Amino acid sequence: MSWFEALVLGLVQGLTEFLPISSSAHLRITAALAGWEDPGAAFTAVIQIGTELAVIIYFAGKIGRIIRAWFFSIFRSEWRADPDARMGWLVIIGSIPIIVLGLLFQDDIHTTFRDLRITATVLIVFGIILAIADRIGTQQRTLDQLTVPHGLGYGFAQALALVPGVSRSGGTITGGLFLGYTRADATEYSFLLAVPAVLGSGFYEVSKIGGENSPQWGPTILATIVSFGVGYAVIAWLMRFIKTRSYLPFVIYRIALGIALFVLIGTGTLDPKAGPAF
Repeated sequence: MSWFEALVLGLVQGLTEFLPISSSAHLRITAALAGWEDPGAAFTAVIQIGTELAVIIYFAGKIGRIIRAWFFSIFRSEWRADPDARMGWLVIIGSIPIIVLGLLFQDDIHTTFRDLRITATVLIVFGIILAIADRIGTQQRTLDQLTVPHGLGYGFAQALALVPGVSRSGGTITGGLFLGYTRADATEYSFLLAVPAVLGSGFYEVSKIGGENSPQWGPTILATIVSFGVGYAVIAWLMRFIKTRSYLPFVIYRIALGIALFVLIGTGTLDPKAGPAF
C-alpha cells in the first residue's frame, strides 16, 4: 500500500464510519474502483481505532463518568443504581453479540463477506430497513429507559456490521429506532457501544499489519491518524444533523450505491472478488 492510498482510505474511513452507510464497504469499494488491492479486514479494523479515539474524545466527559461509576459499582452497592454505572454494564452486555459472532465467523469476515455482490445487496436491503425504522419508530424512549433486552438487541444489530455494507452505526441506529428510541439517543448509544467492539477488534487484528498480504505499519498509522481527525468532525456534524433531519438522505445514498455496484459488476467493470483475500 502506498502513502497516497493510505491517505485516501483514511479520509474515506473518517468520513463514513459514523454515517449509516458502512465504512468497511466504502474502503472495499474505493480500493476496487481505484484498482488497488483490497486493504483487507485487518487494515479496516486497525484504522477504525482512529475513529473510535475521536468518539472517546468527543464524548470524553460522558465516557469518563460511565467508567468511574461502573468501576465503583463493582465494589459498592450504592453505586449500582447510578445511571452511568448502569450504562457501563449495558455497553458491556451489548458488546457480547459482536464478540461471539466475530470469533465464530472470523474466517468469513476475511473472505466470503468481502464479496462485492454481498456488499451491494446489504447496502440496499439495510438501507430500506433503516428507512422503515426511521418511519415507524415511535422515537419516544431515551437512554435512561434502556433495558438489558434492549441492550442485547442493539448488540445483535451492531454484530450485523461484520458484513461490509451493513454499517455498524446504521445497524445499531436502526435497531434503536425499531425499539422506539429517539434519533439522537439511538445514535449516541451506537457510538458508545462501538467503542469496546471496535477497539477490541482493532487490537485483535493489529498483529497482522506488516505481514503477508497486509499493508505496512507506516501507511496504516497515517490512515489511522487521518481517520481520527476527519471522524471527529463528522461526529460533531452528525449529532447536529439528526436533531432536525431524518435518515432519508443516507437511505437514498445506500440504495443508489448498491445499484451502481451491481451495474459495475454486471458490466465487468468491477471484479466482485478482487483482492488478495480471495
